[in-house]
Amino acid sequence: MLTYVTLAWRNLWRNKRRTLIASASVFFAVILALLMRSMQTGYYDYMIDSSVRMYTGHIQIQGKDYWEKRSLEESMILEEEKIKLVEQIEGVELTVKRLETFSLISYGLVTRVVQIVGIDPNEENQLTSLKDKIIKGVYLKNDSRGIILAEGLAELLKVGIGDSILIYGQGLYGVTAAELIPVQGIARFTLPSQNKSFAYVSIPYAQWIYSAPERLTSLSIMIDNPKQLDRIHQKIKSLFDLSDGKENDTYDIMSWRELSPELVQSIQIDNAQGIIMLGILYIVIAFGIFGTIMMMTAERVKEFGILISVGMKKWKLYLVTTLETMFISFIGVLTGALVSLPLLIYFVNNPIPLTGEMADAILAWGFEPILPFAIYPGMFIAQVWTVLAIALVSGLYPINFIRKIKPVEAMRG
Repeated sequence: MLTYVTLAWRNLWRNKRRTLIASASVFFAVILALLMRSMQTGYYDYMIDSSVRMYTGHIQIQGKDYWEKRSLEESMILEEEKIKLVEQIEGVELTVKRLETFSLISYGLVTRVVQIVGIDPNEENQLTSLKDKIIKGVYLKNDSRGIILAEGLAELLKVGIGDSILIYGQGLYGVTAAELIPVQGIARFTLPSQNKSFAYVSIPYAQWIYSAPERLTSLSIMIDNPKQLDRIHQKIKSLFDLSDGKENDTYDIMSWRELSPELVQSIQIDNAQGIIMLGILYIVIAFGIFGTIMMMTAERVKEFGILISVGMKKWKLYLVTTLETMFISFIGVLTGALVSLPLLIYFVNNPIPLTGEMADAILAWGFEPILPFAIYPGMFIAQVWTVLAIALVSGLYPINFIRKIKPVEAMRG
């Protein structure tokens, strides 16, 4: 076998220009394919991470039907023992409690409908970095009786730090909720809709305002490895199953895919488009390899005829030409991967900033306008196997050609 490998390798370099041109077509295509796939997967990972850290978490526990009705009547009482059991599940990084509702908020003659979010200040900051978004005033504490307004909302109301705003809404079971609250801080959010419609108070204060003691509307859960999402999701569900093994009818336990279906659809559509583009690129690679193999075969008709006439078995020629095809492909794949690696590492550490309309579109989603990249071993393995498959299919041509060769006619040609 070593003899045939050596023979195939030497045959390649009898015509260096042809070999280098063929390998170069694979080389550049692999670089482009790796950059495209790295950019796609990096952006998907970035969108998912930004989405879960912006608000939802990877998994949420909610009161039954709260997601559809968004009413305090569908809020829940979640015992601290249950929360601790969730936190003890392997892979759970953080749990974040919230009490959310909508209310009127007024100052002077201006009134707006806003989302009031009762939070545990420490947990919320770990998830959404809310404290870092404060541009005026101070952050909340667990016993705070002030409110943090989004910057756009503060501008609409024309309020500043120390001004008192009126909250008027409906508490649990129809109880009127009204409270005059001083503005303690102003936060700036990237997402325009969030920047004009969100306000935060501490959970104990929110429970008091809305007459909902011990009530929560959601428990957001962050995990340390998104690949373990399904396992942890199922584990949490099993914690809340009834003693007879039936599913619980008190809580909804939802993953980020259920909480952000628009994001899932967007990723699926974009991924399909990316796969189509990669498919077109691989077709280009296939034609490049196949064209080279055809030239190599056509130029060597006389050589094949002589080798067969002196007693070389055709199957040995099949093997040598197939090895030549694979060598050309692997030269392009390996050099392309080696050159791509430092490029990908650079872009992973230095995402490309976006400007113009594309930046505006990404900002509308609430994400920072950058183009992130990702590196994972599967990217390189996929390139090797794909190009190997192309090489093997292309290698069928010289096999079929050699099978039909008649030595006498070949030597005359």
